[in-house]
Amino acid sequence: MATGLGKKLVLAISSRALFDLRESHAVYETEGVGAYRQYQIEHEDEILEQGDAYLLVEKLLSLNARLETSRVEVILVSRNSADTGLRVFNSIQHYGLDITRAAFVGGRSPYPYLAAFGCHLFLSTHAEDVRSALDAGFAAATILSGGARRAASAELRIAFDGDAVLFSDESERVYQSDGLEAFQASERESAREPLRGGPFKPFLAALNLLQREFPEDACPIRTALVTARSAPAHERVIRTLREWNIRLDESLFLGGLEKSAFLEAFAADVFFDDQPGHCEKARDVVATGHVPHGISNEVKP
Repeated sequence: MATGLGKKLVLAISSRALFDLRESHAVYETEGVGAYRQYQIEHEDEILEQGDAYLLVEKLLSLNARLETSRVEVILVSRNSADTGLRVFNSIQHYGLDITRAAFVGGRSPYPYLAAFGCHLFLSTHAEDVRSALDAGFAAATILSGGARRAASAELRIAFDGDAVLFSDESERVYQSDGLEAFQASERESAREPLRGGPFKPFLAALNLLQREFPEDACPIRTALVTARSAPAHERVIRTLREWNIRLDESLFLGGLEKSAFLEAFAADVFFDDQPGHCEKARDVVATGHVPHGISNEVKP
């Protein structure tokens, strides 16, 4: 992966994930690109409401001030043209977000530019773009609308599912093909064999490096694994993270319990999961990113 911005943690985000563009997008869907362009020009001095991933962006950028150095970069990557994107940049300036770089690609997918920017994470509302980014080796998620807004807090809290997100889906394939008993037996036998990394491993590693720049007792970033696994399948996960030299602040092994109440208790700002059903339930209490990766997202014949 290219490292165009050096050692920074780089988030690329679409305009519809950052701001609420439902009204203008409805114009695009019903009347076409020409009407959409005209609508955006006519409304370009109207400030957009904050979108589902806005708080995540705001908190990530605030880390630069805490560290007194620029360690986080947020880049706008958009299917808009620069002309129609002017309203988005006006809103960025209104909210005081330190976003200065952008790629406006005029109706095409922006994912080819992720490598040039050295991107660690790509967030979009466009599922096809997210899949393309995942296929190219980037951590990426489709931000689902409707997530609850957290009360103002200076602490950034990010929660991850395990299999097919932080880890490969090798274990999930055993579970779905052979059942729980076979899954648990396989995990016991492989307890000392580290899991392969999933699409979000590089992002978690970059986030962990950022955490280490703060005193451990005063770190404004908190991470959690929220997984349906339980004992005895927990051991392989713990040993894998130890092998990677990556620290998670909290690990919740729920044994199949619904995740929503635990995400609410953790007060997550965002949660990443591969299973659509889990995402649909989680989106009621937290901004949720669907990671369309692994066996749960394969098209069944």
